[in-house]
Amino acid sequence: MANGAACTIPLALLSAPADRRGHGQHPTDSRDSEAHVTADGRVEIDVNEDDPQVASLLQTLQRRPIPHPSEIEKEAYFPLRLNVVIHVVGSRGDVQPFVALGQALQKHGHRVRLATHFVFRDFVKDNGLEFFNIGGDPAELMSYMVKNPKLIPKMETLVKGTVGRRRREIRKMIGGCWRSCFESGEGIDDTTGNEAITALPFVADAIIANPPSFAHFNCAQKMGVPLHLMFTMPWSPTQAFPHPLANILTRDTRPSVANFVSYVLTEMLIWQGVGDLINEFRRFELGLDQLEATGAPSLLHRLRVPFTYLWSPSLLPKPDDWPDHINVTGFQFLPSNRDYTPPQDLADFLETGPPPLYIGFGSIVVDDPDALTQTILEAVQITGQRALISKGWGGFGADKINQRDVFFLGNCPHDWLFQRVSCVVHHGGAGTTATGIALGRPTIIVPFFGDQPFWGALVAQNGAGPPPIPIRNLTADRLARAIQFCLKPDTAEKAQKLGENIRAEDGARSAVDNFHQQLDTQRLQCALCPDRPAVWRIKRTRVLLSAFAATVLVVEKKLNPKDVKL
Repeated sequence: MANGAACTIPLALLSAPADRRGHGQHPTDSRDSEAHVTADGRVEIDVNEDDPQVASLLQTLQRRPIPHPSEIEKEAYFPLRLNVVIHVVGSRGDVQPFVALGQALQKHGHRVRLATHFVFRDFVKDNGLEFFNIGGDPAELMSYMVKNPKLIPKMETLVKGTVGRRRREIRKMIGGCWRSCFESGEGIDDTTGNEAITALPFVADAIIANPPSFAHFNCAQKMGVPLHLMFTMPWSPTQAFPHPLANILTRDTRPSVANFVSYVLTEMLIWQGVGDLINEFRRFELGLDQLEATGAPSLLHRLRVPFTYLWSPSLLPKPDDWPDHINVTGFQFLPSNRDYTPPQDLADFLETGPPPLYIGFGSIVVDDPDALTQTILEAVQITGQRALISKGWGGFGADKINQRDVFFLGNCPHDWLFQRVSCVVHHGGAGTTATGIALGRPTIIVPFFGDQPFWGALVAQNGAGPPPIPIRNLTADRLARAIQFCLKPDTAEKAQKLGENIRAEDGARSAVDNFHQQLDTQRLQCALCPDRPAVWRIKRTRVLLSAFAATVLVVEKKLNPKDVKL
């Protein structure tokens, strides 16, 4: 494939049995629906309602939309104390909401282990959670995504072998997620003998995971424990809006149909990239049957695996066609850094003038930081504003810049900093977006790849900022006009109102309540020790026992070990 070339895949080809693909049995005429991978990592969805493949999918849409469940009084007390492992693959912005979630779970007495990349070990442990290393480097992931934002990588990347390295990394992370379900310790190879001996045993009673961790369903199936998926971006098919990674080319197709089909096509493309790794893991590591390519992409939806979305319903309400096992509970925030003491030079800059702009692109690695910095500085000069510019992993070529109204910023807590700025400019990561709008700050999103355009569009729809400016289209003039839009009183008022609504929510508590409500406590609860999860059943009865209760009964000779089964 030539560098930058696109890849068009007909829906009929994606949904065909594996042994029939690539042999010409399926027509690709103008009536086909297609998925076209673009240069910014998104999927252009071209849907024709007359396509037979789409017609079969529409049968799913004929059912009456399932209404929102009535508000159920949520109990503050949950009877079980579980070992919960949380699998998270992604950047700091992906991990942080699950740290807040883990803290909320701990308040109910659960033991929480967060399994993620080693670079976040201190962050996880400093916030009071157990850590387990699954491998993988989020910095390399971000660099790869910027250089290869589309699902089909560039020829340069293929030649350099980067794709092979990424696949090996995914294989390692899948294995790390599995080990996190039952291994003691932190999953670190250089653990000393004493640390290994003193590590508390851990066996997961339940798994929470974000979809890109990939191992989740397979681990839960092997262990026979509940699975609950949680994510910061939409992943469940709906007629209300398209998949965040999709650009819709509707032709004469109803938007609701195109939206729904976009999820099907995107999941099929993802399965084509990692399905062989998942099946390899299932067969050789877990001893499970392999999944069929025709059914695997939609398996979680068909099985009605519980799904909680960690964004604010004030920003994007739950669609009417999502059933009861899918919910939107709110953003997950860590306690505010009220005790943070800024460096003196930053404090001086903030005190010597009006609130500045904030401009930063998080963990995005930029190929030409000098050019991007120059564009930003020109835009700031056009608007006459002061600016805080975050260096981030991209470097931002700030070494030779010396302007009185510009401050180049190192690490600083966003929840502290954003209270002191006039508006924020960033890449549209879910975490940064949540913090900015929750604090009522007008927001400009400059998306690089993935779901970032989706969040930019949502901010604009809510009136809290201008339409997003893709990084490839960023110029000083466009950024300056966007900044001026954010400084309008009407924009500031709408951003403040949205922030007030979000701050009135308790996303962490709602997410934990939803996790509890989706559990079948009768099947989980020990008959003798109700606060402990059951792992054994006495044969020929419905009596369930925890490991503790079964052990006591066996030791006291009240139970024959042969009379119980898992």
